[in-house]
Amino acid sequence: MTPLLQAAPLMPALEAGLAGHYQVTRLQDQADPAAFLAREGARFEACVTTAAIGLPPGLLAALPALRVISSFGVGTDRLPLAEARARAIPVGHTPDVLNECVADHAFALLLDVARGLSAADRFVRRGAWAQGPAPLGRRVHGARLGVVGMGRIGQAIARRAAGFDMPVRYHTRRARPDLPWAHEPDLHALAHWADFLVLITPGGPATHHLVDAAVLDALGPQGYLVNVARGSVVDEDALVAALQQGRIAGAGLDVFAQEPAVPAALLTLDRVVLSPHIASATHQTRSAMAQHVLDNLAHFRACGQVLSPAPD
Repeated sequence: MTPLLQAAPLMPALEAGLAGHYQVTRLQDQADPAAFLAREGARFEACVTTAAIGLPPGLLAALPALRVISSFGVGTDRLPLAEARARAIPVGHTPDVLNECVADHAFALLLDVARGLSAADRFVRRGAWAQGPAPLGRRVHGARLGVVGMGRIGQAIARRAAGFDMPVRYHTRRARPDLPWAHEPDLHALAHWADFLVLITPGGPATHHLVDAAVLDALGPQGYLVNVARGSVVDEDALVAALQQGRIAGAGLDVFAQEPAVPAALLTLDRVVLSPHIASATHQTRSAMAQHVLDNLAHFRACGQVLSPAPD
């Protein structure tokens, strides 16, 4: 069987699927991964990792016989795409199968932070209801939705907004004439217009701190931020300050700059809803993602290319 390096922890069903077709070695089981790779790295022809972990610098160089990489997840900002491209190594990821669940989660965060559902749950559990009513929330129906990024997940989020009669505008580098929503080329203008600003743009250097203090100020004290993109897209220090100072109304966050670390200041704010990077975390979607990892590898074995290549 083909020697395969598993570079990140994977769900058991995927590990079982890999074990049925490949000679799998789990890097996390090695007492000294660097020494192990120096000794054994030349024998691996395939590598599987996750979008959340990616491949650390130098790992690809330790795998001189590598022919294919298959990543569990849609994000590619932690994958060495340029280095792989230079070596003609196809890199597969798992787009599309998680679109609907990520869009669902974005709307769950939006609804929660607007209506204060998690805060209301805590309010009831600590017995505060007996002392008076919970604070009022913000109506979602008819509110203005700004979407930063309009790929397939962004479109799925925008479609959900129709059920709430929400006008939608979006920001991308280029307009999409085939889409029914209005394009806003100026991110600050979009933030100023929006009641809710949802981030679903790729991570990486091009979008690092795209949402900074100026964008948050444009969103304003009545505006809410929802991030299901990458933690790197937001200047987290600026976000904490804006929330503490009431310069934005609240935030729903599934991703953070230094996961799994979350700024302590966010933990104390009822106007913030936090989830641990679980936007795609349903049984159905994770199973589909696992199958897509296997399909990418199988397609490579059959024709030398992955089924879903990572974008350049």
